[in-house]
Amino acid sequence: MMAAACARTFSKVGRLVLDTPKCRVTNTAALVPRMSTRCQGRVYGTGGSGFRSRLLLAAPVRGSGRVLGCAFLLGGGFGLYQTIKLTLQRHLAEEKANAPLGTDLKLTLYQYKTCPFCSKVRAFLDYHGLPYEIVEVNPVMRKEIKWSTYRKVPILVVNETVQLNDSSVIISALKTYLVSKEKTISEILTFYPEMKAKNDSGKDVKEFGNKYWVMVHDADADQLYPGKDTRKEEIKWRKWADDWLVHLISPNVYRTRTEALASFDYIVREGKFSTFEGFFAKYFGAAAMWAIAKRLKNRHHLQDDVRQDLYEAVNDWVAAIGKKKKFMGGDQPNLADLAVFGVLRVMEGLQAFDDMMEHTKVKNWYQRMQKVTEQAS
Repeated sequence: MMAAACARTFSKVGRLVLDTPKCRVTNTAALVPRMSTRCQGRVYGTGGSGFRSRLLLAAPVRGSGRVLGCAFLLGGGFGLYQTIKLTLQRHLAEEKANAPLGTDLKLTLYQYKTCPFCSKVRAFLDYHGLPYEIVEVNPVMRKEIKWSTYRKVPILVVNETVQLNDSSVIISALKTYLVSKEKTISEILTFYPEMKAKNDSGKDVKEFGNKYWVMVHDADADQLYPGKDTRKEEIKWRKWADDWLVHLISPNVYRTRTEALASFDYIVREGKFSTFEGFFAKYFGAAAMWAIAKRLKNRHHLQDDVRQDLYEAVNDWVAAIGKKKKFMGGDQPNLADLAVFGVLRVMEGLQAFDDMMEHTKVKNWYQRMQKVTEQAS
């Protein structure tokens, strides 16, 4: 601020001098006080020890007032330039320091909006305030991801070059990046190797190692997981969301023909379908999923009334959080909170969701999750 004030003062003086009529030689002394050419004390300069600076103050130089004015003006302008430059540099540095972590990433999420795994990723991105673009994938043709050999969603593309597959890998890798601040996304992905595995039906599938682990140093882990078993509990409930909770969604939202039709009406409305695809999906898809839901109930050994399994699962989750904590993560959600919230959120607007809210103890936690994810985004 002082530098800016000095620059403004010099500029004003320069303008005043330039606007002054031609000065006479005899008035030069009025502009600059007479000074003795004899220096007192120690002398500094480029000459020898006997060198004395000489001020040519009385010399009859024509237009000396304008020369002096130009000097003041140039000096003031240079000072102002330096001040603005330093102020701008400081402002940019402060902006960079205060910028949310991860805003240097350009994120593109390929998804089905009603997919619980995609909803998990959105919950994570929203809570952490990470900006991202959405590409809604047509679930019939999937031409939006024809460039990818991995044919499932979600897929997250980072900076248009790095592809992340599997919702849990996406979440763990991004969390690692936000916490460690040391490695690139490509380097972090090496912690989650792709492996071949077989599912319950014996079919070959792709799986990923370490996908529930946030790969950070011990010091960062101590801050991220301050409690004795908090890391273990986060991993346990993240796996539970993927291995159990998510399998309760379809049998519940397609429980009856009416619910199946309402669910597909929502899917078609929120998804990316052509007119023909939407009509076909709504009526034929609803009938097919109602039948498939029956098979899923048997495969996962659910009760005849699948709502009871949903209620029990959700109440188990609430009981694990306990009455003294707002979230599984304490005062703030952890990755397990975000995973469970993301899975349950896909039922919003459907009968299964309304029943869950009415017949379980999840409502307060769920509303807190809604609030923190909406505020962050």
